[in-house]
Amino acid sequence: MSAAFPEVLRKVYLPLLRGGLLTAALLVFVDVMKEMPITLMTRPFGWDTLSVRIFEMTSEGQWERAALPAVALVLTGFIPILLLSRYSSREP
Repeated sequence: MSAAFPEVLRKVYLPLLRGGLLTAALLVFVDVMKEMPITLMTRPFGWDTLSVRIFEMTSEGQWERAALPAVALVLTGFIPILLLSRYSSREP
């Protein structure tokens, strides 16, 4: 009976869970991209992420220089959401 479980998992449960798993992965990805406190604490010296660059530039008042990384961060989060919404609208 336990030999049938992997087949049932593959044929029944995974197709049902696919949308939820993709949505969860997308939400985690977007949240990690903009997470600041843990990034500031655990990053190696001399290595900055987009969110750290934006934070440093805006704290120094360099709004023009922070605009491009901020737009890149927004697009990094928006494009997967757009693709996921298109994908979810195609499924019944």
